[in-house]
Amino acid sequence: MINLKNSFFIALTTASLLSCKSTAQKTAAIKESKKEVISIIDKVNNHWQETHPEPGNSFWHVSAYHTGNMEAYKVTKNKKYLDYSLAWAEKNQWMGAKSNDKSEWKYNYGETDKHVLFGDWQICFQTYIDLYNFTGKNDPRKIARAREVMEYEMSTSANDYWWWVDGLYMVMPVMTKLYNVTGNEMYLEKLHSYLQYSDSIMYDNEAKLYYRDAKYIYPKHKSANGKKDFWARGDGWIFAGYAKIIQDLPKSAKHRAEYITRFKDMAKALAAAQEKEGYWTRSILDPQHAPGPETSGTAFFTYGFLWGINNGVLDKKTYLPVVEKSWNYLTKFALQEDGTVGYVQPIGEKAIPGQVVDKNSTADFGVGAFLLAASEMSRFVK
Repeated sequence: MINLKNSFFIALTTASLLSCKSTAQKTAAIKESKKEVISIIDKVNNHWQETHPEPGNSFWHVSAYHTGNMEAYKVTKNKKYLDYSLAWAEKNQWMGAKSNDKSEWKYNYGETDKHVLFGDWQICFQTYIDLYNFTGKNDPRKIARAREVMEYEMSTSANDYWWWVDGLYMVMPVMTKLYNVTGNEMYLEKLHSYLQYSDSIMYDNEAKLYYRDAKYIYPKHKSANGKKDFWARGDGWIFAGYAKIIQDLPKSAKHRAEYITRFKDMAKALAAAQEKEGYWTRSILDPQHAPGPETSGTAFFTYGFLWGINNGVLDKKTYLPVVEKSWNYLTKFALQEDGTVGYVQPIGEKAIPGQVVDKNSTADFGVGAFLLAASEMSRFVK
């Protein structure tokens, strides 16, 4: 395995160097046709669904997979994918955390039914709203709990609901999706208010990246080599989250230009930190802190870069070489022969020195991230 990996990295590096000769060759470095990209999506998603036939709960990691499954459905129109998410939503009663007693609702970390206002129990609403839209917008039951929870949340005076960076991916798109369903401007106003709070405690204006949460702010916390410690999957969540909300916002939205600027700043910082083999290490600016490939962050970044290129937000000439390398990593190294997406760091909140992440390391949220990237690639190669 070591020799194969080294051979892959050498070949990939050589290809990358050769691809710099001309813009035409850069474009040609992504060799798959649309049909071939769709077959990659099918290989990954069929493997996941066949090996996970029972619907899981509606907590964040399962729900993150379904956000990728929805994108896969959009580009493939494979009804099996739609049915898989519908069965999951029905099993979970179109709800996140299930308490109906608003006096006990909480938004600190928690995996109980009382944590209705905690973003990890709200990401499921993204898929419920998509399913509502995909199936004719004629069954308000599908989005009733999403509206109840988010409208209650917006009625409170608190603005500190998103205190960890993952929560921005979990809930920002819920707000823009519900805005598009209801036309209620409050969703966009509160999104901005909550995001301003998140920026105040997690965003590093110099590095143009997000810390996972306030515990990891430099210099209070440092990487193994004394550097700022930005966790790849954490920044992957928010980079993908920005892509998701920008595409949902009307062109006239008050804060759209602000979000695009932040997205572009992050893109520039992330591109500079990419490893030559195409992946990002778990601690973005300190590759030696937890060296080696990691797929979930890399896939979220690939999705964000591709969405930006596809929609004219990011410059193709500047960022396509980044995508070429990350796509090659995802499809030639992280993706295993049987359809398993490997090298996914397990559930956690930071880069951990010495933690084993290998070809057998897979997870629902990592598959979801891969499907996001591959779905956006299918749009690129049209």
